[in-house]
Amino acid sequence: MEGAAPPELSVVMPCLNEADTLETCIRKAQQAVESHGVVAEIIVADNGSTDGSQDIARELGARVVDVHARGYGSALMGGITAARGRFVLMGDADDSYDFLELPKFVDALRNGHDLVQGCRLPRGGGTVLPGAMPVLHRRWGNPMFSWMARTWFRAPINDIYCGMRGFTKEHYTSLEQRCTGMEFATEMIIKSSITRADIAEVPITLHPDGRKAHAPHLRTFRDGWRTLRFFLLYSPRWLFLLPGLLLLLLGTLGYALALPRLEAFGVDFDAHTLLVSSLALICGYQSILFALSTKVFAISERLLPPDPRIDQVGRILTLERALLVGAVAIVIGIGLLLVAVNEWRLGDFGQLNYADTMRLVVPGVTLTALGLQTVLSGFFISVLGLSRR
Repeated sequence: MEGAAPPELSVVMPCLNEADTLETCIRKAQQAVESHGVVAEIIVADNGSTDGSQDIARELGARVVDVHARGYGSALMGGITAARGRFVLMGDADDSYDFLELPKFVDALRNGHDLVQGCRLPRGGGTVLPGAMPVLHRRWGNPMFSWMARTWFRAPINDIYCGMRGFTKEHYTSLEQRCTGMEFATEMIIKSSITRADIAEVPITLHPDGRKAHAPHLRTFRDGWRTLRFFLLYSPRWLFLLPGLLLLLLGTLGYALALPRLEAFGVDFDAHTLLVSSLALICGYQSILFALSTKVFAISERLLPPDPRIDQVGRILTLERALLVGAVAIVIGIGLLLVAVNEWRLGDFGQLNYADTMRLVVPGVTLTALGLQTVLSGFFISVLGLSRR
């Protein structure tokens, strides 16, 4: 109505051919807001249904928002963008989530939380009815990814995949979400945790999927891999930094054993150990540079919030210092290679002592490669960090 006050709550249901269950979900949401005294609107974010879902929604008084870009995240983005409420509650329209539990989320939002996540799993007080969730999801997939979210991103949740959640429209806008697929819900949790939003969790009951016309959209292994990939991309520390540091440690240990030709546990560490150690050093150093580059890019693109630690690293490791360090490493590396060539010359370019020569050639090649990596990465990271509009 023109000039009417905006609703307190917007209930957003993503929809793709949900004619079997959409009416039930809408009626439950209407009953919940009426009984709890909530001024609300119900939005059906339709993603191209061909089964008449749009007509069902309109007949029941819901507002239909047509979202042409395909994807679970795209549908939710379209619906949430159109929402006029201060609070938003999102939930699937397959009747697996009971919208009669809506008041739990509203009460928590009214208490000042930015994000209120539903929890279906017993660990968080929730309930999964028989047949509502595959055993593999309930016993392994969901608990594992929820544990990773708590460990990697300090997310105070026990059910990372729960699609029923409430949040303030202001908080959602601040997240600047990008994912248009099923990663949308995970992105919200991770970004909210990284930005230290006020997150609460409420227990809910998961019911069996009520749809008959088609199977659930979720695919166990495909979507599990997409979640793991998304976690890794949002955590350069686990994807690049820690593996890189481990490789550097192993490479340095190998050099410490092989350069003086030490023997330990009946094993002689010689030239071959140098080669493998150099591989570990080069790969580890490159992995650490990737971690730094990824972090700088993510911050510059607002995928991740600013990090004071990156700012401090940037002040210490300036482009000029990177060029100087890289140039010194290259000069030393080439110098070692020239010494090896000179020994070859002194031997009339004949046979060389393999073990002795490799102690010059391998470190020389390694230092040259590390120096070049430092120079190129210094330029690349500087480009990523350029301020732009």
